[in-house]
Amino acid sequence: MRPQPGDLLRIDGHASVQFAGDRALTFRVVSVCPKPTYTGWVWLTGYVIDRRGQAIDRREIFVQLAGLHAAISTPARGRQGVTRPCAVWHEEGDGGATPDGVVKREKRREFADWLKTGGLLDLTAGAEAAEPGTAD
Repeated sequence: MRPQPGDLLRIDGHASVQFAGDRALTFRVVSVCPKPTYTGWVWLTGYVIDRRGQAIDRREIFVQLAGLHAAISTPARGRQGVTRPCAVWHEEGDGGATPDGVVKREKRREFADWLKTGGLLDLTAGAEAAEPGTAD
């Protein structure tokens, strides 16, 4: 088996003696080193995957191609238990609801318009006029 990025492998003593017995691991391949090594061996870079399907450690391992095999049970990829709503709807008081992103975008526009009209400039102009010794 020639591994490719994205493959989920069970690395055990058949791949290399260092992974024999309870040292076996599930490994998600990120890259395969293209440089030549000993015949039938390869360097793999990837992540050790725990029982929940979470990456717990990045490793580079040297293994025999003949000893590689796909993991039997594929742990779920990505984050588990995290949900994100597409949009949060807010009641605006007029009976119509708007997505949260629209509300934020409108607030940013209002703030930008306020800046364009000199909202901050008025504050600094007032502070300069109040400095001692500048009275006419």
